[in-house]
Amino acid sequence: MFARVNLTENIRLALRTIRANILRTVLTLSIIMFGITALIGILTATEGIRTKMLTSFSEMGSNTFGIKNEGQLHKRGGPRKRKKSENPPITIQQTNEFKRNFHFPATVSVSENANDIAIVKNESKKTNPNVRVIAVDENYLKVSGLTISEGRNFSKTEIESGSDAIILGRDVVAKIFAPYDTVIGKLVTIGNKKFKTVGILATKGASAVSSDNQVLIPVLNARYSFPDNTVSYIINVMVNDPKDLDLGIDEANGILRGVRHLRLGDENDFDVAKSERLADQIMDQLKYVKIATVVIGILTLIGAGIGLMNIMLVSVNERTREIGISKALGATKRVIRIQFLTEAVVICQIGGIAGIILGIAMGNMVGVFLKTGFIFPYVWVFGGWAFTFIVGLAAGIYPAMRASELDPVEALRYE
Repeated sequence: MFARVNLTENIRLALRTIRANILRTVLTLSIIMFGITALIGILTATEGIRTKMLTSFSEMGSNTFGIKNEGQLHKRGGPRKRKKSENPPITIQQTNEFKRNFHFPATVSVSENANDIAIVKNESKKTNPNVRVIAVDENYLKVSGLTISEGRNFSKTEIESGSDAIILGRDVVAKIFAPYDTVIGKLVTIGNKKFKTVGILATKGASAVSSDNQVLIPVLNARYSFPDNTVSYIINVMVNDPKDLDLGIDEANGILRGVRHLRLGDENDFDVAKSERLADQIMDQLKYVKIATVVIGILTLIGAGIGLMNIMLVSVNERTREIGISKALGATKRVIRIQFLTEAVVICQIGGIAGIILGIAMGNMVGVFLKTGFIFPYVWVFGGWAFTFIVGLAAGIYPAMRASELDPVEALRYE
């Protein structure tokens, strides 16, 4: 009879035992479920954040690169590391000369961070002192992947004349204008300077390169609105064909070296960065989040496994007489072991499946917020399921061995 008990029957026996000890089982299931929920939920959310970041950076284009006065500078006579502030700034004259000499099929934009702690006012309303003011040219929006939701971009005339025009980010508009105010054409103040609003940037929301809390002004205007003798301009280049990105970088390197009068043996005193470099840096940080999540999830499941082992040992004591009857009817040690192991695995699998479902649901709440679509982390779902199976086996081995070694005569006398 017992020699031929199959897996289906063992699972039925396990489910009956679970129903008979519902409170203790639910507590163990909850620990397992919450561990898997945390693991799958955070990893799903992380994947959603990663997808959103990749989308945001792809909007900037995989065919763009930027040039700043950063990096390491090596002079003749031996290498020497220098601080970023020691590299000569890229001047407006150098950017103009670069643009005249750079004939590669590409769009070139020049900008500078004029102020990172500006206060923007409209009558009695004002922002916090954390608005970023960026001085730009007419190509900045195209190269940076930004769009205008209302109004227009700067005209070439406004850029060349340094007009007192301004383009506002959505957060700035929300703080200094009422919901149904007409914003285009209104005057806003930064410091003692008044600017006329000509456009509003389309929102980037939760994007890693959000433009919502910034304003744009013509690059020439910043020279007298925010005077700074140490300012260094940023050159952003978008090549027409992504396949030519490296060729464009090589040509830009050569031209800027000539513009900055670097000799043949001098290293660059500027840094050229592809748009995906920042994305790669952020992705590297997300790896640490994943590692921490996996470690926490594994520790939680190990704790749940210990709790399950205790429950199974209690179950062995409570079912000693039942085990004795089973052995008296012909159940072998192997049958008893399989029965208890199946019970432990079933408990873990129920908790694991519930945790996977809940984790995917919670993780995709972030996806809904970021508008990344439904995410199903196949690898982590399978990994979580497999790990709960291993935890169930590990937690059930000792109780199963103990149950199988009970003496049937002594077990039948147990009260």
